[in-house]
Amino acid sequence: MAEPKIKYDRQLRIWGEQGQAALEKASICLLNCGPTGSETLKNLVLGGIGSITVVDGSKVENGDLGNNFMVNESNLGQPKAKCVCAFLQELNDAVKAKFIEEHPVTLIETNPSFFSQFTLVVATQLVEDSLVKLDRICRDANVMLIFARSYGLSGFVRISAKEHAVIESKPDHFLDDLRLNNPWPELKKFTDNIDLDTSDPVVHKHVPYILILVKIAEEWAKSHGGRLPSTREEKKEFKELIKAKMVAADEDNYKEAIEASFKVFASQGISSNLKRILDDTRAEVEYGASDFWVMVAALKEFIANEGGGEAPLEGSIPDMTSSTELYVNLQKLYQAKAEADFLVVEQRVRNILKKIGRDPYSISKTDIKSFCKNARKLTVCRYKLIEEEFSSPVLPELQKYLTDEEYSVAVGFYILLRAVDRFSANYNTFPGQFDGAMDEDISRLKTTAISLLSDLGCNGSTLTEDLINEMCRYGAAELHAVAAYIGGVASQEVIKLITRQFVPMSGTFIFNGIDHKSQLLSL
Repeated sequence: MAEPKIKYDRQLRIWGEQGQAALEKASICLLNCGPTGSETLKNLVLGGIGSITVVDGSKVENGDLGNNFMVNESNLGQPKAKCVCAFLQELNDAVKAKFIEEHPVTLIETNPSFFSQFTLVVATQLVEDSLVKLDRICRDANVMLIFARSYGLSGFVRISAKEHAVIESKPDHFLDDLRLNNPWPELKKFTDNIDLDTSDPVVHKHVPYILILVKIAEEWAKSHGGRLPSTREEKKEFKELIKAKMVAADEDNYKEAIEASFKVFASQGISSNLKRILDDTRAEVEYGASDFWVMVAALKEFIANEGGGEAPLEGSIPDMTSSTELYVNLQKLYQAKAEADFLVVEQRVRNILKKIGRDPYSISKTDIKSFCKNARKLTVCRYKLIEEEFSSPVLPELQKYLTDEEYSVAVGFYILLRAVDRFSANYNTFPGQFDGAMDEDISRLKTTAISLLSDLGCNGSTLTEDLINEMCRYGAAELHAVAAYIGGVASQEVIKLITRQFVPMSGTFIFNGIDHKSQLLSL
């Protein structure tokens, strides 16, 4: 195992060994290996995905040489799937790669069970009819699905999965779990032994801000009927109270306390996001429940009982000005509380597993520990079937996007990407694909787009002539620069889904290459 560790050194720092192991176990199926598909897979192969299967029924033509780096002149006339597969295998020989020379549409129509063997399917350049069918197939087989498409200077990416639970959501900004406004008995006892009015200037300068804030919050609550500062005026007063305790101007610990005072004002208990997860019907677990929901059920019990309305403590503290001794003792205090909370949750998990008739040790200590550490940041994503979005999008949202200048191009591309599929179903060609028929194609596409809008309930909405002309000018071309960008976005989402780290995007991602803007539409 030593060699891959060095090979993937940089990414291990992002998603760790557990994340890497999940990638190395995953099997990915790619439908259509044009530039968009090839670019998506390239990023995954370099990242050390377990195995790939490339499905494409076309042969390498002259046009492919201009937009796909993974084929060259010597490949002309050969199966595209075979050539791309060989190229990808060369990039990383640890990845198992195979190809199937078959048109994806044929597979979707004739062999739906084929898809159930994969962890995730990346479907590129499929038209609407096939998207809808494939989405149903993957839902039924519980296989994650990502659609990606580039079309001229536009592109879209969309995830489809019944439910995706994230434990390690790794948000950019999140409040430290310090319990300054709700200290547990040991922290309270530890703080009680600290004298902020010490006459020793060295000691005064090295009391960590956690202890300063717990002490002053307690002092404040005593003189305010047990309440903590809530109004702007009170918060200002509270900061003045901290300032008044300073003896010298260079006391960094007190400056840190003033800066961190907002952590005292944070609301106690659990966030609305976590409450939503705890109140979800899935938290009433039975035999077939996933590990995630079993742990949620245990967490719910913990919060109601031992936790006293709080989630398990995370157990880490940030850096701060402090004497080494106080910092180390404080650190031990937080770690001990986190460990104690974890042991309670672990026991509750084992009891629930037993109760629903599963092996009480079927969820590992490591998983429960990670769950406890991240309990405040849990996220559950659910995705609408693409057919539902296509046939009945959220109308107020769609109308808002159509009239909002900020979103008008993105939603214009969204509608037109669907309109070109209708166009191709009616005329067996994409608008602008053949020279000579341009004017006719423009008016046909316009009619198609307007009828699509009225089917969606947006009568009287129109799209700009410029955008319709632009869409015809693309002639369904896959430009390498756009394909590489869309492939980059799609592969990043694949990694989030497989490692179950970071929060995957919700909604439909639209890339607008005219203005170099990316936007998410929630429909």
